Amino acid sequence: MLIRRTPSWAIPESEATPEHVAMNRRLFMGALAGAAAFAPGAAKAEWFGFGKKAPPPQAPDPSAGLYPFKRSGAYKLDRGITPESINLGYNNYYEFGTSKSIAEDAQALPIRPWTIKISGMVEQPREVAIDDLMKQLPLEERLYRHRCVEAWSMALPWSGIPMKDFVAFAKPLSSAKYVVMKTFLNPDVAEGQASPLFDWPYTEGLTIAEATSELAFLATGAYGKPLARQMGAPIRLVVPWKYGFKSVKAIVSVEFTDKRPATLWAVAGPGEYGFWANVNPEVAHPRWSQASEKLIGTGESRPTQLFNGYAEQVASLYKDIKGEQLYR
Repeated sequence: MLIRRTPSWAIPESEATPEHVAMNRRLFMGALAGAAAFAPGAAKAEWFGFGKKAPPPQAPDPSAGLYPFKRSGAYKLDRGITPESINLGYNNYYEFGTSKSIAEDAQALPIRPWTIKISGMVEQPREVAIDDLMKQLPLEERLYRHRCVEAWSMALPWSGIPMKDFVAFAKPLSSAKYVVMKTFLNPDVAEGQASPLFDWPYTEGLTIAEATSELAFLATGAYGKPLARQMGAPIRLVVPWKYGFKSVKAIVSVEFTDKRPATLWAVAGPGEYGFWANVNPEVAHPRWSQASEKLIGTGESRPTQLFNGYAEQVASLYKDIKGEQLYR
């Protein structure tokens, strides 16, 4: 018999999963009833290693020898770093399902070769391999807080590329106003992408001002090594003053445009999730308070900070924006 014990600090999925997903669980399952992976008993069978082929062996990450990166002293934490063992087993990654326990399934994602397409309003559209990108741009480690819209938080040592350096590398035209990032699209590997509840691939965006702020970061690693697949390998967005759903994973496309993008969660739940997604303890989610947060790994409850504690660095980005919901 397999007995699964839930740690005391873990948030029940009935509370953590956004309502439109939870309320449509039957629709989700019904829409996929024809797929073998979602047939009755399939989830249980996969847990025991039946009903699904093991992912093919993956070659070692060729960037592994670059780690650990030099840590920046500019970013301090007010809490301890969340243990890697906890982080690796508690992940939101809807491409692989609505559970927090997607780590095993995520291992099937091939991350080499991996290229990023740079397009739109740039001097020269092009594609660049992730390993070539890492050879051409500054690399560093940063300690950041991470705040989920579900009212839990972590603290991580991210490794990667300051996004302002990536933007300079991409050479956008002066008329570009937004950066649009998309993840891979491969439902044969990521079965969650067969879900009719979302407009795949995962699409997110920032203004140029946000993307070139000192905090915006493209993470290629964490904990002094390349990113784990369940964390968004080989490259993901990290914007620590925003709720975590803005942090698109496994980026394959970066487009510069003068039009605000329709982002995945703003399309899926427009009454609850918006484009800006800035953290504010005084602006509640429609179904729960954002005044406090639970630290994953300890269960400690702490007051939420405006912009997740990064107001000094980013508040000025929004001082002239009127008539918009900046905090959801």
